[in-house]
Amino acid sequence: MGKHCRVASFSLALFVALDPCFAAQTEAIAQKAKGRIRKSSVPQPSQSYPWKTSIVTTVFWTCEQPGGNNLTPNRTSSWDKQWTTSYGGVDDPNPARRKNYIPVKFTPRQNPFYCALPYNDKARTGHRPEAPRVVPWFKQAYQGPAVSTCKGRWLAIRKGDRIAYAQWEDAGPFRTDHWQYVFGNERPKPSLNGGAGLDVSPAVRDYLGLKQTDVTDWRFVNFSEVPRGPWSRLGENNTFVTRDRKNNVKLTERSRANKESEIAR
Repeated sequence: MGKHCRVASFSLALFVALDPCFAAQTEAIAQKAKGRIRKSSVPQPSQSYPWKTSIVTTVFWTCEQPGGNNLTPNRTSSWDKQWTTSYGGVDDPNPARRKNYIPVKFTPRQNPFYCALPYNDKARTGHRPEAPRVVPWFKQAYQGPAVSTCKGRWLAIRKGDRIAYAQWEDAGPFRTDHWQYVFGNERPKPSLNGGAGLDVSPAVRDYLGLKQTDVTDWRFVNFSEVPRGPWSRLGENNTFVTRDRKNNVKLTERSRANKESEIAR
């Protein structure tokens, strides 16, 4: 039995050596298999992001004026020099002047469920040198050197048994370079506002029932994880709104094509 196996092995080796086509095919199959193994070991963009717990959270809003520990007016954001104009006005935080999570004076042109984290991936030109390495979705979201890969990203924000969803629209509080906390395992740095690591809009505050300074948990979420809710209704920057608009256009075009087809018959 052993002799037969050795003879068979020798014959196969001799055949491979003398037939380059067969050898090339064998190598191609091996390389393809290796590629599948490597690819499966790489984290996918649909990965689930961990919760960051017990984060001091403060409330901010578009066109917030400097005062107290807030040293910077919020007329602009890190990614929009005309943020107040883009939003449509001052996002008045006074509960007496708000209804259904928006100001009573106007309907915002952007999603009223927004937030800020202490990191800005943009530099004066292009992106910060570490951004391609530390922003998990950088490669998938990259649209050129002038566009942030972080702006508009969705977060889940939890207080007790309630979860709100908001889009990342500014950098802060206080810092814009703390990627080790935003994407890593560090805690927020000490600051004038008790080491806050998250700013949320009045809409998020109202939905979760937060105080001006509170404690929440948060994590990044993929859009596919975000359920519909009050955060899915408004805003030119809102993923729900833009997708619904595209779907409506497709339905209209399909309906028009069907009608034209019936007329042609």
